[in-house]
Amino acid sequence: MRGRIAAFRLVKDSLTQKLKSISISNTAPPTRHHHFTSSSSSSSASSTAANANKPNIPHSSRKGRLLTGGTIGLVIAGGAYASTVDEATFGGWLFNATKVVNPLFALLDPEVAHRLAVSAATRGWVPREKRPDQQILGLEVWGRRFSNPIGLSAGFDKNAEAVEGLLGLGFGFVEVGSVTPIPQEGNPKPRIFRLRDQGAIINRCGFNSEGIVAVAKRLGAQLGKRKLDETSSTSISSNDVVKHGGKAGPGILGVNIGKNKTSEDAAADYVQGVHTLSQYADYLVINISSPNTPGLRQLQGRKQLKDLVKKVQAARDEMQWGEEGPPPLLVKIAPDLSKQDLEDIAAVALALRLYGLIISNTTISRPESVQSNPVSKETGGLSGKPLFGLSTDILKDMYILTKGKIPLIGCGGVSSGEDAYKKIRAGATLVQLYTAFAYGGPALIPQIKAELAQCLERDGFKSVYEAIGADCR
Repeated sequence: MRGRIAAFRLVKDSLTQKLKSISISNTAPPTRHHHFTSSSSSSSASSTAANANKPNIPHSSRKGRLLTGGTIGLVIAGGAYASTVDEATFGGWLFNATKVVNPLFALLDPEVAHRLAVSAATRGWVPREKRPDQQILGLEVWGRRFSNPIGLSAGFDKNAEAVEGLLGLGFGFVEVGSVTPIPQEGNPKPRIFRLRDQGAIINRCGFNSEGIVAVAKRLGAQLGKRKLDETSSTSISSNDVVKHGGKAGPGILGVNIGKNKTSEDAAADYVQGVHTLSQYADYLVINISSPNTPGLRQLQGRKQLKDLVKKVQAARDEMQWGEEGPPPLLVKIAPDLSKQDLEDIAAVALALRLYGLIISNTTISRPESVQSNPVSKETGGLSGKPLFGLSTDILKDMYILTKGKIPLIGCGGVSSGEDAYKKIRAGATLVQLYTAFAYGGPALIPQIKAELAQCLERDGFKSVYEAIGADCR
C-alpha cells in the first residue's frame, strides 16, 4: 500500500513540475539549448516577421491551456490508477496515456515541439518501460547484447541531453548527434517543416550542435553514474543472467559524428570527434550523408571515403582500449546514390572491414506522394513514410553487394512493426526510426516491438537473426 501511495505522489509531483514549466514557457521563450535559440536580436525580429506571414493558428495561450488540461487529466487518472496496480502495469498505462497528450504537440512549431520533447525526456517526464522485451527480439551485434533491434536514429537528441530517458522508453539503442567539433547554430530558422498528411518531415537544420566538448561532459557524467550504479548493484545480482546494455544504461549508445560547415579539413573534424567521444560510445558513426552541409555528400565517393575511413580508423586504433576494445565504426550513407556509388561504398566497406552501414539518411528527392503538398518545395532532406520504399531498396541492394557480411542498420520511413520487419527481411540487422516517433510519441515504441514479434512468429522465424536478408535469398 505504501508503494502505491508513493507512486501516486511521484506522478503528482513530477507532473505538477511539468505544469509549472509549461506555464512559464507560455510567457517567455526557453533559453536553454542554445542551438535552438536565436543568436541575435535581428534574427529574432526576422522570426517575428516570418510568424506574421504564417497561416492563422491557435494562440500560444490556447495551446498552453490544451497541454495543461491534458496533463492535469493525466495527473488525476494516473494517480488513481497508480494506487491500484503494479509498477509494470502502470508503466504500460503511461505509454498509452501519452496518446492523449502527444497530438497536442502538433499545435506547436515543429522545433519548439522538438525542444519540449527533448526537455521532457531529459527530466524523466516520459514513461519508463518496466516490461521485459520478448525473447524473440533479442540479438547480439558487435559483441553487444541488444534487448530488441529497434533504435532511435541520430537527429533527435543531438547533444546527448536525454540518453537515459530515451533508453528508458524501451529502445534497444539510441544514437546521439550529429556532433560537430566546434559549436554551431546550424541553418537559419524556420528549418523544420511538417508534411502531416504524408507522415513526413523536411528539415534543413545543418548540424546544429553544442560541440564535442559539451557532449563529452554529458556522456562522461552518464558513464560515471552507470559505473557507480553497477558497483552498488553487484552484491544484489549474483546470477549469470546476460545483461543487456552498454555504456550509457539499459540499452546501447551510438555516437554520430559530423563536420563543421566551415571546416576545410573534413577528416580532421571526424578524427577530433573520435578522439573526444569514442570512449563513451558503444558504436561510432561517420555521417557523410546529410544533404544540409555543403559538400558533405562528396565524401561518399570511392577514393574520398576510403581515405576518410582509413584516417578515422587509425585515430581510433591509436587510443588506449581495455578488454572491450575500440567501438565499432559505421558509416551513414544517403539514399540518393547511383548503382556505381553503391558498388564503390560496398567495396570500401568490405576492403576496410567496416563494422556496419546505416541506410539511409534523408532524401533530397520528392516522391510523387508528397509533390501535391506545397511544403514539399522547401529545401532540405525528406524523412518519414515517403522515404520507406527508396531507403529499403537501397538497403536490399547493399545487403547483396556486401554479401551479408556487414551488419546494416535500416533507417527511413519505419512507422510500424511490419515496416521494421520488412527492413530486416531486406537485410537490416537493426532498425532505426525518428519521424514516426516525432508523430506517434512514446506509445509507438512498445507497439512496434509487439508487432515485430508477431511478424516473426507469423512467418515461422524463431529469432531476428533468421529473418535478416530473407528477401535476398
